[in-house]
Amino acid sequence: MKSNRLIGVAILAAGFTAGAAEAQTMKLMTGPQGGSWYPLGGAIQAIVEKAMPGTSVQVLPGAGISNVRAVQEGKAELGFGNAVSTVDGVNGNAPFNAKQDNVCHVGTLYFQYFHLVTTADSGVKTVADLAGKTVTTQQRGNTGEQMTRAVLEVNGLTYDKLRRVNFGNYNDSVSQLKDGQAQGFGLITTVPASSVMDLASARDVRVLEVPDDKLKALQKINGGYDKRIIKAGSYPKQDKDVQTIGTWTHLIASCKLPEDRVYNLTKALVQNIPSLAAVVSAVKELSAKDMATDVGVPYHPGAMKYYKEAKVL
Repeated sequence: MKSNRLIGVAILAAGFTAGAAEAQTMKLMTGPQGGSWYPLGGAIQAIVEKAMPGTSVQVLPGAGISNVRAVQEGKAELGFGNAVSTVDGVNGNAPFNAKQDNVCHVGTLYFQYFHLVTTADSGVKTVADLAGKTVTTQQRGNTGEQMTRAVLEVNGLTYDKLRRVNFGNYNDSVSQLKDGQAQGFGLITTVPASSVMDLASARDVRVLEVPDDKLKALQKINGGYDKRIIKAGSYPKQDKDVQTIGTWTHLIASCKLPEDRVYNLTKALVQNIPSLAAVVSAVKELSAKDMATDVGVPYHPGAMKYYKEAKVL
């Protein structure tokens, strides 16, 4: 009898051990606080943990370029990326020093627009007018900083030709423009951008144009840059369309993640698009076909399996 009890306890203990082994934690790299990626990461966390019992998601701040590196190096299993910089990573182009061959595409989410914002009373009407002035942007490792640098470059400017460059989060940048400590703010985000609307609540704003000749120059730097229009009325007192550039936001994963786990994750996201749209309105019209959009990054086999079953690939 005592022997049977011991066997029973051993079996129960083994069951708990097996259950613990099956529990999976995935780290999801998002974006800086004040942007759209961090809360979107929280929505994905809730969806995945409900749809995939035994799986937990740890949401961490990050940035487009550094997220690719984190997934490549095994520091995270999932991350948000901007297609333009993820493609650079996959191909081993600058700012990456080697091909990022452990980075796979899971799903395309929405389009992000580059903004180079100034205040209406700054005297800055074109990008070239920022010479000798202070610009604030996101931290290095963020696609927004990379795009700010590239837009300055095709306008004959470098950081050395500015009075100062500040690297920080959206909230800090908005405060600097409100206080007159900076005259330009470069970021990549949705339209309307909450941070730009915050600035517009205190100061009249102007979004600087990226005309066709500068777009062509940018596409020589990176073929992933795409023309986009910020429509008139997107921001207070914006009375005309503004041409700019942008790129797709997409979800990436370690190519080493098991196929079935990424299949289930992809399926859960498609089935819960309204929950994502409640956090980022740009996702509202998203469909399985949209998520399957090829952005130039190899698909994860699990995501590919789901999209083929859903007959969108």
